[in-house]
Amino acid sequence: MGSYIEMNDTLQITKEQGFPKELDWREHLKNPYTAEQFKDKIFEFKDKPSIRNYQIPPVRNFLVENINGKWLYWGLVHILEIKHDYINKTTSGKFKIIYINKPEEMDMAHNLIDRNKDTLFDLK
Repeated sequence: MGSYIEMNDTLQITKEQGFPKELDWREHLKNPYTAEQFKDKIFEFKDKPSIRNYQIPPVRNFLVENINGKWLYWGLVHILEIKHDYINKTTSGKFKIIYINKPEEMDMAHNLIDRNKDTLFDLK
């Protein structure tokens, strides 16, 4: 008998799961956001499939927006709270943004961190 718990360093979520609606990549390209703009804001995510644990502060996690299966690396977060639903096998929680990538860093991040061409989000 055993259990399966996934350890993550990446919070990869869709808008429906709680990716911050305040972050729009098209606006970010025109007028870049900074983490300072969100320093007092706590965000929530919900219904992430599987039972997952994340790095705990002060260790960072990557914040990735899943846009139709493509991954856009936005920056870094601290996971503040996790809730596991063992019946539905989902994870929900709270996080705060600690760094937002500059537009040019967003392009570089996928190549440096991920390198999966199937999930590469094209900012152009």
